[in-house]
Amino acid sequence: MNCLSRIECGAMGRGLVKVKTWISLFALLIHFTSVCWAFLPNFWSRVLTLSWDSYTHQYMTEQALINVTMETLSRTQGYQQDFDSEAGLGRAFWQAVHEVVSANADMDFLSSTRSDPVYHFDSERVEGATEMLRDFWKQTVLLTQKKEYQAARHSLGQLFHSLQDFYSHSNWVEMGRHTEYRHLLHPKEPAVPVASEDTPTCAACHRFSCYNNLLEELVRGHNTQQPLLTTGYFSTYPAKPTGKCSHGGILDISRHQGAEGGINKDSTSPLFSPHHYLHKEAARLATTATLSVLQDLRDEVGPKCFLRLFSVQQPPALVFVMDTTGSMFEEITAARMRILSIIQARSSSQAPGLPGTFVLVPFHDPNVGPVMETDDPDEFQKFMEDLLALGGGDEPEMCFSAVQLALIHSPPLSEIFVFTDASPKDRHLYSTVKALVLEKKSKVTFLLTEDPSRAPGGKEVTKRKRRETLSPDRFSLYSSLSSVSGGMTIFTSNRDILKASAIVEDNTASSKVTLFHAESEADSSHSFTVDQGVSAVTLHVAGKLTQCVLVSPTGASQSLLSAPGPLAELDQSEGLYRVNLLSPLEPGQWQLNVTAHGPITFNVLGESTLDFFYYFAVETNETHPGLRRMEGSPIAGVPAFVVVAVTGLSSSAEATFSHVTLLGTNGESLQKILLNSSSSSWSSEELVGHLDSIPRMPFSVRLSGKDGKGKELERVSSEAVQPTHVQILVLSAPQLLSGHHSTVLFEVFNHGPARWLTLTAKDDHGYLSDAKDPSFFIGERGSVRREAELRIPHAAQAGQTVTLTLTVQAQDSPDLNYAVVHLTVLPEEPDMSPPSCSAMRVELACPPQCSLANWSVSLAVKDRGHSGLASVQLAEGQGTLTLFHKETTRRAENPFTQLHKEATEGQVSPLMQLNEEVEEHQLHRHRTRLGHRAHKLETSTLVHSDPPLNVSMWARGRHITLHYTSGCCDPQADLLVWDRAGNMRRCHLIASQQRALREKEKNSAASGPAGWVLTLALTGLLGLCAL
Repeated sequence: MNCLSRIECGAMGRGLVKVKTWISLFALLIHFTSVCWAFLPNFWSRVLTLSWDSYTHQYMTEQALINVTMETLSRTQGYQQDFDSEAGLGRAFWQAVHEVVSANADMDFLSSTRSDPVYHFDSERVEGATEMLRDFWKQTVLLTQKKEYQAARHSLGQLFHSLQDFYSHSNWVEMGRHTEYRHLLHPKEPAVPVASEDTPTCAACHRFSCYNNLLEELVRGHNTQQPLLTTGYFSTYPAKPTGKCSHGGILDISRHQGAEGGINKDSTSPLFSPHHYLHKEAARLATTATLSVLQDLRDEVGPKCFLRLFSVQQPPALVFVMDTTGSMFEEITAARMRILSIIQARSSSQAPGLPGTFVLVPFHDPNVGPVMETDDPDEFQKFMEDLLALGGGDEPEMCFSAVQLALIHSPPLSEIFVFTDASPKDRHLYSTVKALVLEKKSKVTFLLTEDPSRAPGGKEVTKRKRRETLSPDRFSLYSSLSSVSGGMTIFTSNRDILKASAIVEDNTASSKVTLFHAESEADSSHSFTVDQGVSAVTLHVAGKLTQCVLVSPTGASQSLLSAPGPLAELDQSEGLYRVNLLSPLEPGQWQLNVTAHGPITFNVLGESTLDFFYYFAVETNETHPGLRRMEGSPIAGVPAFVVVAVTGLSSSAEATFSHVTLLGTNGESLQKILLNSSSSSWSSEELVGHLDSIPRMPFSVRLSGKDGKGKELERVSSEAVQPTHVQILVLSAPQLLSGHHSTVLFEVFNHGPARWLTLTAKDDHGYLSDAKDPSFFIGERGSVRREAELRIPHAAQAGQTVTLTLTVQAQDSPDLNYAVVHLTVLPEEPDMSPPSCSAMRVELACPPQCSLANWSVSLAVKDRGHSGLASVQLAEGQGTLTLFHKETTRRAENPFTQLHKEATEGQVSPLMQLNEEVEEHQLHRHRTRLGHRAHKLETSTLVHSDPPLNVSMWARGRHITLHYTSGCCDPQADLLVWDRAGNMRRCHLIASQQRALREKEKNSAASGPAGWVLTLALTGLLGLCAL
């Protein structure tokens, strides 16, 4: 049985998720625009393209990861090997898989990669794409060996995308090849020559399905020569030479240029893939190549490191942030005892997998750290034994600085416990820490041994000196952060800190799930559901109760603060009530009625493998049809999709998940969202629901369904979603090199009224240059583009990961949003890559009588190495070369944007997509169109006799835009481009190549978007009627 067959069979035995189909396909299809695409990005792409049996990037990546992981488990000692299919891989594994899949799909969605042919093996950029593939491989291995697992997963996802695209976008399958192209990642393996730029590769094809349109020498070779490798051109970037193959399909306007048609095998639909009949073979080879990469990675880093990379069978990371001032002796002692208890429990339980990750961050004003991170429980225990409570004695302390380090150095889904008796001195870091909490999906629980309600001079003795008068709500930021993360803030005492710290053991159990989470004031009543798949239930109530009554599904009740009863047992300490339901557990809806002094927080944990993830997404059709994840906090008031991934469902189980409910902070229902199924093949089946409008108030998410016996199933994701009206989109995130400067480009959007905003940028290594103008004004529904420059010292080590956290806060409201960028310092190798130049668009065509007109072309010039562009020169040609460079940022019309619009008749090239990022994001379809966010541009011009022009100060690691204009009687020109390493590229411009391009585009005007949308919709409806 081959790899793909094995995957298909494995998918058939998964848990059944039944849902109702509710979406109108026609309504979705009308949103398409005329752009290019690759293998479909994710599960929703099949819906948008009516190609239900297509293999997507998501499917191939998920299944390869599952197969190689299962294979590795079967060979590795210390891991459980007889568990029920993928259900036993653990929640952290599915989170890791999601990170790889997201990085893969983002290659089709991000403006910096979606239309660059090098990332997709398009436009015969085989050499550059192969070089980039090998760079991704080196990065993945290096980062894995450095234990920078999150960054390694991101790099691996990017590698998979480009590798899989090769088999769909090239003629490798048409050559009759039945094995993967090993040369792509193994330079010593034999290479296949690539067709030169002036070699025709395709014959014209005027149908949706293109058979035998590749020329003979591209398939079988010519005389004694072996076949040539080619890949299809798409859209207008770069310009397609006459006689070359197009990508093809109704989203590719280059299909109308000679040679007409296309060769892509992205889907099984002839409307989108001219070589649709070869899709499954291309997918089989892409899957085989993906499996090979994973197997090679396992062999390179070792099986245990490989399993750690994907968090296989890993319990939640245990992270302690410890105040070590002299008043903290009891707290440190309690933490030590809890660590010992957890380590002993994990050791004696004989649970599968390794014991997990342990992180300790001590802080003691003014010092924070060092971070102590280990996978060895004995070593971590020694770290704790070495902690000493010395000195200090005054407050506040640098608590948020320590929590920031803990978040950066811990994996996603960590449980972070902060022991302190002091308020935060570094309150300014709150928004940065909050952003990291949300990005990592980690929970933060504070155990505070100074209660803010204690009056000075009362019975309690104040433990610290106070160098200033402190506010009664000085701990409010702790409570706010724990609330956002789904954790708790517990005000306890030295006497009870050991008992209260039992929450650490409860929260770090390997298979714990959340059944309920809420915050209330004083009197309240709450209910939660216990299903038959839950083996143990623990309730945590933080606050001060005067009455607490538990009611079972059959109506039996017990007053927990009175004598022991038949339903549960209570373990009470100051500030925390731990309630354990007694066996046998009664399935059904339980109720908890409480009366309290002041605010209280409820959390109900169960022991079960069944859980879920979710994210909000928008439909994107502008480059690749699919659902794109909304980064940061979602935008209030706009429509969106919610995507739910169910994890831990055993192959023998049946479950129906019908809806999710958005819950307010008190646990009340705000909105019910119906779910429909996808065709995703995860053990974690993905479901999709649609919101007409994202609520404006904070909420959490509850998943509801029924088991095979019709009994209720509920799981809660306790972190608080905080919708906002501001947004940050990261446009480019470069790799870092020691001794070099790098720039992160991003854009801030204001979805509300005109107002002032404040931007904060923080990195964990101090590489950021001083930020300028942190406050700025944005008009109503406007945007501003900003940059963050990092200066990497020569001493920075290769493999080091730099975490850049960006937050934007409205000055007149609580609106806040964030973006977290993980950047990697790469080893510096000699820059042997010359710059590249690509024609974005020819803007004027030449008539037969050359003296009557001019021709012109716009060029994008970039350096793919790390040196950066140095200079340009017009070596041949009698025309004028114009360079556009940015001088200042203003809200004004961009002259080059206008020039480009007029020249391209409204078509958007990749370079202009970067300048018009708002058009790329679906949220902006639902608001007033923005005016052009423009930068004031100045120009420099060159003619044939001029010396090279220095462009290094303008380029600064980015591409530059050139515009060449000449008389039609001088139809050729040569442009020389150098980088700072001395590499040179000669760019040859020919007017005659573009004449056919313009003619074909005029001829294709009748078959614009309206025509093909109607064709597509009718075809889809006919197909549905035939079912």
